[in-house]
Amino acid sequence: MTETRTLETPDVDLVYDVHGPLPPADGKPVLLMIGQPMTADGFGALAGHFADRTVITYDPRGLGRSKRKDGRDDLTPQDQAEDLHRLIAALDAGPVQVFASSGGAVTGLELVTRYPEDVSMLVAHEPPINAVLPDAEGADKARARFNDAYEAKGEGAGMAAFMAMAAWHGEFTDEYFAQPVPNAAAFGMPSEDDGKRDNPLLSKRSWAVTGYRPDVEAIKKARVIVAVGEESAGTYTARTAEGLAKALGQEAVVFPSHHGGFLGGEFGYAGKPAEFAAKLRDVLDAA
Repeated sequence: MTETRTLETPDVDLVYDVHGPLPPADGKPVLLMIGQPMTADGFGALAGHFADRTVITYDPRGLGRSKRKDGRDDLTPQDQAEDLHRLIAALDAGPVQVFASSGGAVTGLELVTRYPEDVSMLVAHEPPINAVLPDAEGADKARARFNDAYEAKGEGAGMAAFMAMAAWHGEFTDEYFAQPVPNAAAFGMPSEDDGKRDNPLLSKRSWAVTGYRPDVEAIKKARVIVAVGEESAGTYTARTAEGLAKALGQEAVVFPSHHGGFLGGEFGYAGKPAEFAAKLRDVLDAA
């Protein structure tokens, strides 16, 4: 049973999907699944493994079905945390549990910082936060590198440079920058430039996500588990997850698969959603 709803606010018409009854029939808290720039459809496989829970997925403002009304195009954890605060209030189902991936994990951290009473537990999976890295300046430079490729040659070039950054193991040293920016064809992507420069991942619209500076002391007061994929070891988002965990005085909990380990095969980047869901259930039930 899935129902699509819209929460109208002054800034955005926020579209979300309710999988299961509200209020939850079994007394367990609502499980909110959030990403960024990924939208609700990326959680289809994972939500399917929680048919016994009431799961909420949504499209962040300005992405997918959630249409902005504020005249802006930047994507910030602060705005998205405010949206989620309004959404949780509209659900009227008490504190929620949150599984948050990638940029959504950064939003989740801002949510528990601003509104700790909204969340009983946050599982933050591989949040891409440059500030927690010892080579933060190198990470900023690597981000600028794929943005430069995107601005110069379009989506294929930008995505190839982004994938090279995401796959790099270790710090962004001179060795990394000595490597030539890969050609889109090397990743099986078209090299033609369609002229668009509005990709939320490759443009500067989401730089507030990777540029986020977590309030460590505030986050420590909330129930936050930092998660990292077992196949991600040494890569950028594994290092940011481990850096955040260290700052919080914990060790990152290892989950099956990679950065998109909860994805099914419909996106061409399949993880291990059944195994991932089992691990997530164990972590949530231990709360």
